[in-house]
Amino acid sequence: MTSYEQLVLRMQANYSNYYYVYANGGTPYEISTAKAMPYEKQLEELLKQIEWADCVIVGGASGLSAAGGGDFYYGDSPSFQKHFGKFAKKYGFKGAFAGMRHPYKTKEEYWAYMAAFLYAIQSNPLLKPYEGLDALIRHKDFFILTTNQDVQFTKLYPRSKVSQIQGEEDQFHCSNGCTDEVWDARPQVQKMMDAMGDTTTIPTEMIPRCPHCGAEVYPWVRYGPHFSGPRYEEEYQKISDYIENNAQKKILFLELGVGRMTPMFIQEPFWQLTSVLPNARYISVNDRYNLLPKGIEHKGMVIVEDIAKVLQDAVQKKEQSNG
Repeated sequence: MTSYEQLVLRMQANYSNYYYVYANGGTPYEISTAKAMPYEKQLEELLKQIEWADCVIVGGASGLSAAGGGDFYYGDSPSFQKHFGKFAKKYGFKGAFAGMRHPYKTKEEYWAYMAAFLYAIQSNPLLKPYEGLDALIRHKDFFILTTNQDVQFTKLYPRSKVSQIQGEEDQFHCSNGCTDEVWDARPQVQKMMDAMGDTTTIPTEMIPRCPHCGAEVYPWVRYGPHFSGPRYEEEYQKISDYIENNAQKKILFLELGVGRMTPMFIQEPFWQLTSVLPNARYISVNDRYNLLPKGIEHKGMVIVEDIAKVLQDAVQKKEQSNG
């Protein structure tokens, strides 16, 4: 087991012990009460810390994509209607995840919806916050850790620079676990979309199946069956190696958009690492939660603001100072 996965497992145990605290939007850690700098000063500090760092480790979570309009997962947003309107009208659910839990009467209906869900993610263009982030860090040595499964980061960077520790929605694997293989889902998804047309079902023969045992496939994601094996281990190995190789350097842990459902994957490991690594700094950007542990308040900062706005404003400030 890699060092980063060990850290995550410790944080998961803590989450279980204090679940009621997290469920109410809090954290069991003692939080700093220091007054935040004015917004413009925070932007200056963000740019200063990026330039100071020998390397930047970005932790990208759901709030990063939501800030760019990738918000069809939980409610009846315009993007939800764009991608899933015909399903919502027929079945009455609101939010893409609700559609995944809907009790469809047939596999053909279920896979029609799954095709629409996966296609919406796979075909989504690069969101603005990701463009802004890239403009800020592309000149640095950096690595990406993400809990997002929406393949936004791999539209920008090679997989060697991204650890997708909760999987990705453009890969299939066997739901029966007969193989550790993971393969490109996009050709099958496109075929299902073409066959579906304006309906909400696909032909039986279009249901995607494992080429080895014939079982149905499933996206290679954490909430699915048999999310393990060499590919899973590889994702944790990449982030573990990067941290270990740079442990003595000046590291900026840049956390973007972590909520209260999964703080154990990015936020709390970043807090721990900032505390123990001698030259580490931590910055969080979050539009809802102002959480900075007291133990690292001298090494960190939280910007409570819309992530897309912060990244855009930081890029503009950087361009102005360079101009």
